[in-house]
Amino acid sequence: MTGLSLPALALSIFLAALAAAPLFVNNYLLTVLTIILYFAYTGQAWNVMFGFAGLLSLGHALFIGIGSYSAAAAFVHYAIAPWLGALLAVLLSVAAGCFIGLLSFRFAISGVYFALLTIAFAEFTRIVLDHVAWLGATEGLFLPVSSRSQIDLLHLRGPPAMFYYLILALTFLALGLTRWLMDSKLGYCWRAIRDDAEAAAATGVNVFWCRMAAIAISCGMSGLAGVWYAFYYNTLFPEISFNIGKSIEITFAPIVGGVGTLFGPIVGAFLLFPLGEVITALTQQYRVEGMKQFIWGLAVVAIVLVQPTGVWPWLARLLGLDRGGQKERA
Repeated sequence: MTGLSLPALALSIFLAALAAAPLFVNNYLLTVLTIILYFAYTGQAWNVMFGFAGLLSLGHALFIGIGSYSAAAAFVHYAIAPWLGALLAVLLSVAAGCFIGLLSFRFAISGVYFALLTIAFAEFTRIVLDHVAWLGATEGLFLPVSSRSQIDLLHLRGPPAMFYYLILALTFLALGLTRWLMDSKLGYCWRAIRDDAEAAAATGVNVFWCRMAAIAISCGMSGLAGVWYAFYYNTLFPEISFNIGKSIEITFAPIVGGVGTLFGPIVGAFLLFPLGEVITALTQQYRVEGMKQFIWGLAVVAIVLVQPTGVWPWLARLLGLDRGGQKERA
């Protein structure tokens, strides 16, 4: 049989539909799709650290926030274009992640204690930035907003559709990158470490450097997401950017879709976040605070109980994409 395989054909149709979406949807639906893709991308970044390498981070908003503030401050104070600011953002996010990694491995901090360490650093950074006037402190850092009708890619100024296509590109570039990584020697080492770090070390796997590579890649991807976030929203507040709630939101898509799978974060984001919008619309007139988060929590619990491996592995088996009883990674 020649031509595209079924998974490749389905992915091509899905990508084409997303590419054409701004031509057919209104501004509200475009915003919803943009946020879905943002969480699909950040979920993929988190998935590299936990799903692939087994390092649980519950403070991942730290690395996105560092990326946001780095690029935004460079743009506001020194007029540095965001494409150059993105390099600084990625470097600082990677440096922060590697510092946490070195600290945790030096003192043999792992598992839930590693997760608590990431939360602690995120909270520490939030408290520090609350008192840094140069970065806006509690009053916030505001990016200058130009006309939303003209596209200025150099300075990341433009209409919502421009940001939609940027996050769409980032999401599928992340998918391609993680697919390549999982088929590489490093990817096999990650899975070995995730399943049994001591056994992996006994077979010659350098556990320290493999884990540091996972942290660096995950944090670098998160820092890039932070640049997009800063220029999309144009306002940054420490209380919002480094809030633990933001970190927890990042984990929802891969948990629902399937931790450790390539398509899990995308499937989870497209299932969970439209549900949140529907709940918000239904409860808005009753002014029920926190209902969306409550339903999200119930959805995550239900998925864990019914399909512990997530929706995507079940869907892959249903569609016959799970060849040989293994998770579909194509």
